[in-house]
Amino acid sequence: MIRVLIADDQGMVRTGFGVFLGAQPDIEVVGEAADGDQAVRRAAELRPDVVLMDVRMPVMNGLEATRRLLAGGVGPKVLILTTFDLDDYVYEALRAGASGFLLKDASAAQLAEAVRVVAAGDALIAPAVTKRLIHEFARLGGPRAPTARRLAELTERETEVLSLVAQALSNQEIAERLVVAEQTVKTHVGRVLMKLGLRDRAQAIVYAYETGLVRPGE
Repeated sequence: MIRVLIADDQGMVRTGFGVFLGAQPDIEVVGEAADGDQAVRRAAELRPDVVLMDVRMPVMNGLEATRRLLAGGVGPKVLILTTFDLDDYVYEALRAGASGFLLKDASAAQLAEAVRVVAAGDALIAPAVTKRLIHEFARLGGPRAPTARRLAELTERETEVLSLVAQALSNQEIAERLVVAEQTVKTHVGRVLMKLGLRDRAQAIVYAYETGLVRPGE
């Protein structure tokens, strides 16, 4: 069972998400939180696998709550609930350790699938959100991380895979691009994450842009 905590300041949203997710055979809603501070405290008590995290909440916003949840490098997967007008939050949420984004107008089926994808360790970044992320990197300018030397630890194929991951391609799409088996791509992605000390694909995307491996517009 995938244990989920829903953090949103709107009671109707929490109830709606909770009813649908609770009806899934492989998902259990273990709790709710009405603000970021409550989300951090409830996550410590309930130890969910995934936290659905709204950005705009009172007391403590979702970004700060995400930072605190993942400060020690461990914690639940965080799936940010966002809307198209939150461009500035995309980059900061990834930097804070979020594993993905779910647009608030997503269907119920997309919500359940998003929870499963993030719980499995994959990143969930919709193409529309990726475009805004790339725009944010372009606005911020050149590489920001001093850890580009770690890229030398990757093989040529692993570097190629990382650059495609940074363009938000799925394993299947990368496999088709490179004409290899999807399992081979999954193995490469795993090795990239291990060598670079990254927790998931979302962090890999940030790393690729920050080191300059991929640049906005490529």
